[in-house]
Amino acid sequence: MAISAADVKKLREMSGAGMMDCKKALTETDGNFDEAMEFLKKKGLATAQKKAGRIAAEGIVTTVVSDDNKTATIIEVNSETDFVAKNEVFQEYVKGLANQINNGDYADMAAFLAAKSEIDPSATVDDHHKAMVAKIGENLTIRRIEKVKTDGIVVSYIHAGGKIGVIVDAAGVSASEDVKEAVKNIAMQIAAMNPQYVSRDDISADELTHIREVITDSTLNDVPSLPVPILKPLIEKAVSEKKWSDEDIAIYEEKKDNMKFLFNFLSKEAAATLAQMALENKDEYASNKIFAGTIEGRVSKNLKEICLLDQPYVKAADGKQTVAAYLKTVDANLKIAKFVRFETGEGLEKKNEDFAAEVAAQMNA
Repeated sequence: MAISAADVKKLREMSGAGMMDCKKALTETDGNFDEAMEFLKKKGLATAQKKAGRIAAEGIVTTVVSDDNKTATIIEVNSETDFVAKNEVFQEYVKGLANQINNGDYADMAAFLAAKSEIDPSATVDDHHKAMVAKIGENLTIRRIEKVKTDGIVVSYIHAGGKIGVIVDAAGVSASEDVKEAVKNIAMQIAAMNPQYVSRDDISADELTHIREVITDSTLNDVPSLPVPILKPLIEKAVSEKKWSDEDIAIYEEKKDNMKFLFNFLSKEAAATLAQMALENKDEYASNKIFAGTIEGRVSKNLKEICLLDQPYVKAADGKQTVAAYLKTVDANLKIAKFVRFETGEGLEKKNEDFAAEVAAQMNA
């Protein structure tokens, strides 16, 4: 009998199996949905939808770079267990996805999933993915992809067997061996130090304002770290206004000549009271030159940590040379235009399973 597209769609939604598998199941069972479901279950294909509800926070990050070093793709595909992430079939599948993205042109993830699979041309990427879920026996998630094209060169680096992946777009240079090695070193730096920006120029005014506000609030909350000319009047106000307990006031009177160790003896409540008082008068402190200098110093230190070019180069012999200075020693024209860093499972909830339980789950599956 003829099988309609609507019937195939209905069975696909019921089973979670691929489109071609659903069509075959309906053909084999003369369009009987109950028998088609049984057919798919026996084939192990009616499992993807059920597995899709399970947490997939392990997996791998994979990168692919074109032969001319002009195009690169980075992809994260998650699995439920590290056991599967180390499976060669899974790793080859992810590599195939990355190759297809790098060779193709897709507007977004939805367009990629709807495209014909290069791994299995009889199915879409999405349908083939569902078949892989059934084959491997775990929920798998194509979480994110990014493709970079450049007029310079692009270099990739994979750390810890696929736990972290990086691609770096370097402008102003050709793909000499010295330059590729230098950019690879920068990719390793990014994997290890996790910068958020290439340089300070990439930080918008709004983002910089937010960074300064966060540092201001955290500084006022961390009262022991406040400069003594600010801290001492704050404490004296708490004492004079009886905001502290008699015990904390007595401790202050005894220890006030040695402010460095004062908070080792005060109660947590006393410190919390000071923090609240400080935050209530944040605007007043913002106009204080000493406090403003403290904040600007901490903002500058934070920017050195989150901006790649300001970071100390991890391979520097003196431990002081910045990434920017290192790049100049390689080629004065070498510029880092962009980088992408994926870390497997970052931001996802992870299951708390021991290895034995993980293996048992695989055996049961």
